[in-house]
Amino acid sequence: MTRIFHTSTITENSQLTLDDEAFNHVVRVLRMKEGDILTLFDGTNYTFQATLESITKKQAIVAVGAGQFDNRESPLNIHLGQVISRGDKMDFTIQKSVELGVNTITPLFSERCGVRLDDDRLSKKIQQWQKIVISACEQCGRNQIPVVKPAMNVEQWCSDLAEGLKLNLHPRATQSINTLEIHSNNIHLLIGPEGGLSDLEISQAEKQGFMGMLLGPRILRTETAALTAITALQTKFGDLG
Repeated sequence: MTRIFHTSTITENSQLTLDDEAFNHVVRVLRMKEGDILTLFDGTNYTFQATLESITKKQAIVAVGAGQFDNRESPLNIHLGQVISRGDKMDFTIQKSVELGVNTITPLFSERCGVRLDDDRLSKKIQQWQKIVISACEQCGRNQIPVVKPAMNVEQWCSDLAEGLKLNLHPRATQSINTLEIHSNNIHLLIGPEGGLSDLEISQAEKQGFMGMLLGPRILRTETAALTAITALQTKFGDLG
């Protein structure tokens, strides 16, 4: 069943017009026809079966049926602080972290971050990453939409966080996720850049309550580290397994 995110609240047993992106995907990419059925969701954990009622060159109107509560969220509330990586690696990390259940993503700049973006390009990147989040939710069945927050530097992110378990993955750490005990479902996960966080940044994170964590004897790439850590946390404390 084709799943489409609708940007505004859906009212059951009603009609609505698909927004431009949904129209393009449903009509121009998937080439769906009048009478075809799709599933809509609006980020409230409800899904709605809908029928394509009318299609023109510029819009598609659907008839919405009854809503059904469908919560597929993990019991863990994971906030990923990911130093921005080059090329499509950041896109990949965001997509897969959403599939694995991350709730919030903050792109970060660090001393060894190899990406430099002016304000305009950064704003466009944030919008692009949010679209990747939505697409991942449509694919994996999540009915709440994680948020990509404005980018900031590592030190600011560490100091601005609310209470919860704070983990910093780096190869010089001595503790393991396997020995970890949690007393809060709120987890803040810091992942450094391809060159790693500097000693100063690691020290600053520790002062803000971050615990150094090690995934194993091998040094992982930044995108591998993020997804492996999220998987380990979800397997041990969440809903994987």
